[in-house]
Amino acid sequence: MTLRPEFALIERIQKAAGGSSRVLLGIGDDAAGLGCRDDRETLVATDMLLDGVHFVVEECGPFWAGRKALAVNLSDLAAMGGRCIASFVSIAIPRHWNSREADELMRGVLELAAKWDCPVAGGDTNSWDGRLAINVAVVGESIESTSIRRAGAQVGDVIVVSGALGGSIYGRHLKFEPRLDVAAELFKLARPNSMIDLSDGLSSDLWHILKASHVGAVLEQKLIPVHEDIRHHADIVNLSSPPALAHALHDGEDFELLFTLSPALWETLQQNWKLPVALTKIGTIVSEEACRIVSETGESKELVPGGYVHRFG
Repeated sequence: MTLRPEFALIERIQKAAGGSSRVLLGIGDDAAGLGCRDDRETLVATDMLLDGVHFVVEECGPFWAGRKALAVNLSDLAAMGGRCIASFVSIAIPRHWNSREADELMRGVLELAAKWDCPVAGGDTNSWDGRLAINVAVVGESIESTSIRRAGAQVGDVIVVSGALGGSIYGRHLKFEPRLDVAAELFKLARPNSMIDLSDGLSSDLWHILKASHVGAVLEQKLIPVHEDIRHHADIVNLSSPPALAHALHDGEDFELLFTLSPALWETLQQNWKLPVALTKIGTIVSEEACRIVSETGESKELVPGGYVHRFG
């Protein structure tokens, strides 16, 4: 019997997906069966990505679109101090695609899933006359008994970011590594009080922590790590220019971790950090519920949230 195209694709995914001791029942039934531990929080993250908004398939190809769709969810899991159990992939495939393009899309998902032990355990496939839409959901668990929340920053905490920021549109927004390894190492050395991943940009995502924790922040402009990719922007003369800082603050899709912890734990972290991903102190949590940034000359001004906005209504 010749399988319908969508069933043939599902069969190929099933064969390539692999498995895990935590996936008791995977692709092939009406629902997946997962083994979750009673002494850990079960974490669920989901994101829908659209061709023309989060990537342009004609430019990047299906592989990188699929990889990003899983990676953004793994980044959310890292931000909660979690690790993977399984993933679920639902795709609306353009009718003009052929089987090779669909397979390339899933190869991008499956290669990253294998790297982080996050097997695809289910999902859905549809076809339509529009552009690619892909939704991935991941199920994970907290590394310790409880996850790290946005609501936890304490007055006096140090504000720390992993990696460097800005210019992600020149490729990093597709090819970034979710910081699951950084999150796991933080739990070993110095558990943060609060944490978030930088998807919308430092200026926007820091505000989520501040509002949830009912605190404020003071950032030091000179400490914010600016990524070399910012050089590709036409308005950049050097990495210490005001436009470079603006890109680092507002570009978004860096998918680095932003977290807060006590000064004592920050010292412990500095002394024991071995991963190649740099950690940088960029500011301090304060009691006044506002966010300010201090220039190298000492001028202090309000940091207004920026970044991409999904507009509707």
